[in-house]
Amino acid sequence: MTESRNPIEMVIIDDNLGSLEYISSALASDRVKIFTASDPEEGLDLVYTHRPQVVMTDLVMPHMSGLEVLERITEFDPAIDVILMTAHYTTETAVEAIRKGAAEYLNKPISLATLRERVGHLIDAALLRQQVRHAEDKVLETAQFEGIVGRSPEMWEMFSRIRRIAPHYRAALITGPTGTGKELVAQALHRLSQVKGRFVVLNCSAVVETLFESELFGHVKGSFTGADRDKMGLFEHANGGTLFLDEIGDMPLSTQAKLLRVLQNQEVLRVGSLTPQKVDVRVVAATNKDLRHQITERQFREDLFFRLSMVEIQTPPLAQRMGDLPILARHFVKKFSQQYNKQINGLTQRAQIVLGRYSWPGNVRELENVIGHGAMMTMTDMIDVADLPPLAPHDMGAAAAIPLTHSDGAAEPANASLEEHEKKLVMDALDRAAGNQSKAARQLRIGRDALRYKMKKFGLL
Repeated sequence: MTESRNPIEMVIIDDNLGSLEYISSALASDRVKIFTASDPEEGLDLVYTHRPQVVMTDLVMPHMSGLEVLERITEFDPAIDVILMTAHYTTETAVEAIRKGAAEYLNKPISLATLRERVGHLIDAALLRQQVRHAEDKVLETAQFEGIVGRSPEMWEMFSRIRRIAPHYRAALITGPTGTGKELVAQALHRLSQVKGRFVVLNCSAVVETLFESELFGHVKGSFTGADRDKMGLFEHANGGTLFLDEIGDMPLSTQAKLLRVLQNQEVLRVGSLTPQKVDVRVVAATNKDLRHQITERQFREDLFFRLSMVEIQTPPLAQRMGDLPILARHFVKKFSQQYNKQINGLTQRAQIVLGRYSWPGNVRELENVIGHGAMMTMTDMIDVADLPPLAPHDMGAAAAIPLTHSDGAAEPANASLEEHEKKLVMDALDRAAGNQSKAARQLRIGRDALRYKMKKFGLL
């Protein structure tokens, strides 16, 4: 990944001018643009104006403490990494700082090596996030096929199948769970077939059974009560184009028989008419049901199934292509940023962790709804965990591996809950590491992002 040309921005707040000069000089580089303030209120104004990626603030200052500065920054934008520094270290203050959301807690005097190492890794992380967003935008440009987003092997295989099928099919069946984009696939088939007619949609689950034939084939005036005029059916309306029959598994058996005749003869007979009309329509059907099982239950015609499934395309569930999750999330962030007229740059790391641990039973449609909710709720340029709607706990993936014994090897009492035990382990590790999240994460043998997620989960952030 090439390094971004744009430096990140950083604000340093310290009432000691000598300390301010020392820190800003030590960290100066073409990777970071530094703003300094010797007054906390002036420093907060810089934060509100520039929305930096990293802030360093002294703990003890006149008029406002570093903890108050931390709280106000976290309230303004929880995605900003805040580093607290002090010459008056206590374990209690360090733990409180971490609980309030501090990314690091440094003791003064800070050696040059420590400063560059501990602050440098936050600058590196901020630059990496910036580069990842840039790379995701580039990937997004090449990961879209006829409006469908994906670059996993499963999606490339599906795209290839659509390309090969589109010029030749007369009928096709799309199968897959709800929310996987079956209608998008149908639209892709229609566009790539280069037919000149319309793309017409009928949701079979939304049609009253007695009106199916009229909807599909039309009727003549007087053919039934209420038929006060001739009506064109959807087959005639789609003539020269494509008719998409969504949820075809809900179509009544009697209508299935007539649909089969239309597919075979390319003729429709309006209800109440004796004169068939020729039509030239490609039919794409979709279902989230197991039609083979419905055939054994005599709920779906086998001959119609074979007619439709000569060409079958399966849309994979999101859980089978989680590698596409980042670019899908990026796609929806851009969509809702434009729709809501808000500048939203992406998701915070902890929000990404939460989404990555979820099993997505509602598939891409559910992800779209979750990102849409987050984009609506966020008050900053990043969507954070608090902006997301509740996700069903039973659909969350397994927690990151945390040892189930204390550091001294003693087993947790059998009657203690796993969550209580996990919370205690996290708190003990933070205490032993004097609030340093990287050290605490190494003790627990998990990543720093996973640690921050658990701290949020247990109210420690």
